Amino acid sequence: MNNETPIPVKQSLWHVELAVIAAIILQLLLTNKLSIGPKYLLAVMELSLLVGLRLTAPATHDRASRNRRLIGLALTALVSVANISSLILVCHALINGTGNLGGKQLLVSAVSIYFTNIILFGLLYWQLDGGGPGGRGTHRPPMDFLFPQTYTPVHITHEPDWQPTFFDYVYVSVTNATAFSPTDTLPLTHRAKLLMAIQSVVALSTVALVAARAVNILVG
Repeated sequence: MNNETPIPVKQSLWHVELAVIAAIILQLLLTNKLSIGPKYLLAVMELSLLVGLRLTAPATHDRASRNRRLIGLALTALVSVANISSLILVCHALINGTGNLGGKQLLVSAVSIYFTNIILFGLLYWQLDGGGPGGRGTHRPPMDFLFPQTYTPVHITHEPDWQPTFFDYVYVSVTNATAFSPTDTLPLTHRAKLLMAIQSVVALSTVALVAARAVNILVG
């Protein structure tokens, strides 16, 4: 019997960094009236997240890497709260009158918040699940998501040592934001279910309330 601890696979970060850059661009599309503080300050926070993520995906699962992972999770959560705050401000503007905000501006804001929501929660899932990219494969922490590849026969996947990458977590985030529920990948822990529930509520609020009202203003 082999008692050796599996070593997590070192994964490329270029697609993670590309996603954060996309989130920065989406943040800059928001007007300052719909952001907590100057939008450029939030963009700087996301830029800090971009730099921080470079340090949060080491090949080993030691104490230092876990601390860096916690910093990355904290930064991602902070930017996620800022994005949800923007949604709250948009809803407040719709309920109390749009003021100087036109239908086009609200529609752009809705699209920005929706896609930023997908990117940020994909980052959260990627960093959280199974100890993050530096811990997955060690089986030390509990797994938060059950991917179909983990129980599919090897002769079908042809990947005996398969591990989820950032793309897999973005896919989970996309399906959760569009179906408002899990699809092929299931949340196993309370924290994963809580995050997916929050993301679904944010996505549903953005699509049903903000986008619909903005279209009505445009055609009204």
